[in-house]
Amino acid sequence: MPEILSKSERTRQFIIEKTAPIFNAKGYAGTSMSDLTEATGLTKGSIYGNFENKDEVALAAFDYNFGRITDYMKERIKASDNAIDRLLTYPNVYRNFLKIPFLKTGCPLLNTAAEADDTHPQLKKKAAAALTFWRTSLENQVKRGIARNEIKSGTDPYQFAVILMSLLEGAVLQAKVTGKSAELQVAMDFLADLIRNLKTTGDN
Repeated sequence: MPEILSKSERTRQFIIEKTAPIFNAKGYAGTSMSDLTEATGLTKGSIYGNFENKDEVALAAFDYNFGRITDYMKERIKASDNAIDRLLTYPNVYRNFLKIPFLKTGCPLLNTAAEADDTHPQLKKKAAAALTFWRTSLENQVKRGIARNEIKSGTDPYQFAVILMSLLEGAVLQAKVTGKSAELQVAMDFLADLIRNLKTTGDN
């Protein structure tokens, strides 16, 4: 049964959905109250009637943005059963990063981490928790593959997860700055080869 939200909950969700792309594009410091009122069509009083302050809106917006990416990837990962195919979902999706509509403003994790590093402890904490969640998910995918004899037993799940995340975020950063996908394609081709090399001998 679909969850029935109260009027106040629906309003909060509406505000989050409308302001999330703005926070991701402009960052916390660059997003003004006028940006929020313009995006939502609501008054400052209406927004602050549902959120204590701009910080609270920004934190909720981060959760929403990260959740969208997580759900987007999870749906595509679970379409495959083999561990190698699941991991290949990352380079397959990220090579088209600039063409995915809701990601045109960039990766919320990368954007938030870069801005909030020394200026916003709460957002920095959110970004750190999201990174840990992502890394743990990747480690579990590798462990699953090892247990199923789809990934070489000597593979270090933690090491691989860190390398994959670094390649993805570094490539996305270059693509966003240049507006070109050349570096993105090079990095994703390299990552795809790296993943295929994890296959067990008997799976080749």
